Amino acid sequence: MEAIRPSSDLRNHYNEISKQCHDERNPVIITVNGRGDTAILGLQDYYQMKSELELLRTLAEAEEDVANGRIAPIQNTFDDLRKSLLERQSHEV
Repeated sequence: MEAIRPSSDLRNHYNEISKQCHDERNPVIITVNGRGDTAILGLQDYYQMKSELELLRTLAEAEEDVANGRIAPIQNTFDDLRKSLLERQSHEV
């Protein structure tokens, strides 16, 4: 469950808020004038959330491709990947 703290706590109790984000792995909501303004979370949780959102976007695009008939045999995909990897290797050498 997320904690709610006033903006003055961010300035006066940063270390405590940072520890809370890392130990509990929950966001801390910072308020300004009693209203939610900012969410703070640990860097690891931020990167995980960012990765999960990218995966969800990719899956949504894939579902859209299937729904619109933009599909190809899996062998074509593997062939394209192999070709791309071989091209990258030749540029690195």
